[in-house]
Amino acid sequence: MKSIHGEGAVTTSTWKMILAGALFLSAAASSMLHAQRPAPDLILSNGKIITVDEKFTIAQAVAIRGDRVVAVGSNQAITPLAGPRTRTIDLKGKALIPGLIDNHMHLLRGGTTWKYEVRLDGVATRKQAMAMLTERTKQVGPGQWVYTLGGFAREQFSDDPKAFTTAELDRAFPNNPVALQESYYRFNANSQALKMMGFDEKAMGDVGQGGVGRLAAKLPLATKDEIEASSLGMLKDMNRWGLTAFGVPGCDKDLVQMYRKWESNNQLNARVFCIDGAGGGGGRGAAGVDNTIAQIAQIKKFQGDDYVDDILYGEGVYGGGDPMFLVKSEPKPEDLVLWRRVGLALAQAGIAIHVHTELHDTINAFLDQIEAINKEHPVRNLRWTLAHMNQVDEVQLERMKKLNVYLALHPWAVINGGINHAVFGDEAYNLPRLATIQNSGIMWGFGTDGTRANQIPPFNVLYFAVTGRMVGGAKVVKEAISREDALIAYTRKNAFLIFQENNLGAIQPGKLADLLVLDRDYLTIPVEQIKDIKPLITMVAGRIVYDADASVNTPRPVAAKQ
Repeated sequence: MKSIHGEGAVTTSTWKMILAGALFLSAAASSMLHAQRPAPDLILSNGKIITVDEKFTIAQAVAIRGDRVVAVGSNQAITPLAGPRTRTIDLKGKALIPGLIDNHMHLLRGGTTWKYEVRLDGVATRKQAMAMLTERTKQVGPGQWVYTLGGFAREQFSDDPKAFTTAELDRAFPNNPVALQESYYRFNANSQALKMMGFDEKAMGDVGQGGVGRLAAKLPLATKDEIEASSLGMLKDMNRWGLTAFGVPGCDKDLVQMYRKWESNNQLNARVFCIDGAGGGGGRGAAGVDNTIAQIAQIKKFQGDDYVDDILYGEGVYGGGDPMFLVKSEPKPEDLVLWRRVGLALAQAGIAIHVHTELHDTINAFLDQIEAINKEHPVRNLRWTLAHMNQVDEVQLERMKKLNVYLALHPWAVINGGINHAVFGDEAYNLPRLATIQNSGIMWGFGTDGTRANQIPPFNVLYFAVTGRMVGGAKVVKEAISREDALIAYTRKNAFLIFQENNLGAIQPGKLADLLVLDRDYLTIPVEQIKDIKPLITMVAGRIVYDADASVNTPRPVAAKQ
C-alpha cells in the first residue's frame, strides 16, 4: 500500500490546481447557462417580498418571465438577471405579497347588479355611507335606481348604527328609488323604491333571509346590453381590493362564456374556479336523486385552464344546507338519507365537493353521512370541503381531520357581529372559533360568501382574524390568530382548496405571477391599520391590472418555456 504522502499521492499544490479548474469550469458553465436562459420580462427589487412559501421566507426581489415567477431572492441575486428589455420596478421598501384568493364568492351573480350598487363594504360610519349614496344619486340623475345589495350591516357604523327608516330615506333621496339590503337580515327602502317594487312599508323590518330575498328579487338587474360593463367594473373593484382568484358558486353558463371571451381578448383580470352541481339539479325526493345521480355520471371537472375552470361540486349535495341567523338547525332524517345517496355517487365518481354547512347540528348531520359514505368508498383523497362553518367545535374538527375533510371558513362576524350577538347571545363570541380551527391542524382557508351575505375586501377579513373586531371596531369574537396564519389562509391554503397549489398562493419560481404591492407592511404595522391597507399595484399573470397612481392594463405576456 502506498502512503498518501509517497509515490502516486496527490500533492497539496495539485489539489489547488484541480479545485481552481473546477471552480473555473463551474463559473463558465453557470455563465453559459445564464447566457442561454432568457432574461426576465420584469424584475421587482428593493422590496420586502413576503413569499408565503412553506418557510414563510422574506426576500428582496422577484423576477418574472411570461406569466410566471422565475426567481426570488436578494437584490444581488436577482437584479443581474436583467436583460436589455427587462422592465424594472423599484419597490422602495414596499411589501409584496401573493394575490389574495377568496375561496367562496358569488362573483358572477354579483356582476348582474354591480352597476346599480353603492358598495358599503368596510365603510365604518353612517355619515360616510349617506354621503356615498347622495353622491351616486347625483351621478345617475333623478329617477334612476340606487341600491346596495348586501355586504354591510348597520352595526358596522361606529358613529350611529341606527335603523334606516322609509321616512328618512324619503327625505334624503326624494328623486331616486333607493334600497339598502343589510346582509341577509334587513331590507330598507324609500317610498319610491317600494312603489316600483310593488311593496308597501309593511314589508320592511327584520324580515329574515327569506323575506330579504323576496324583496331583493324585485330590484333591477343589469340588462343583457349592460351586463358586460357591469361585470368588468366589478372585477376592477376586486383588483383594487387585492383579489386575483375566486372559488365561485353558481357559474351561469352564459356568464362563464362571457368570461372566456374576455380571457381570449386578454381582458380577464381574475381567475374563476366554479363550484357547480349537476346541471340544473335532478329535483327533490327519491326520483329527483335518481336523476341527479344519472347526471353525476356525466360530469367532467377540470376541463378548463388556470383562468376559468369547473373544479368542485356544490354548494349543496342534496338541499341547501342551513340559512344564516337560524338559531338551531334541524336536518330531516329523510333528507339526510338522500344526501348520503348523492354523496356516495360523488365519492364513487371521484368528485370533490364544497358544501354549505353552517350550524352545529347540520355539521354533525353531514359528518354522519360522510363517515357512512367513507365506509363504502374512502373520501380521504377526494378533497371534500365543508363551507361557511361558523359554529364548528373541537369534536367536529377532529372528526373532519380523521376523514381528511377540509374547511372553507366564511366568517359572518366581519359585518354581522352585531346581528350574531342579537340572535345567538354570548355564543356569538365563538362564531367562529378562529384559534381552535387554526390549532386543529386541519386544512382551511378564508372566503367571504360575498357579495350579499358578507363584505368583500380581504384586508377587513384579515383585520378581523387578528383582532376579533368587525368593521367599525367592535370586538365580536374571542379567538384570533396570528397575522402570518391569517395571510396563509388567504393565499397558500386557499390555493390548495381551489386545486391551484402548483400555480398560486405563494411567490415561488414556477408559480403564476399574481402579486400585490402594498402601501404598508402587513407584518409590522399596528394591527389596527391592517384594515386600512391598500394595494398600490395588483398583478395577474405578470400583468399590472390595477395601479393606484394610474390604473393600467398591460397586455398578457406569452407564457415562457421553462
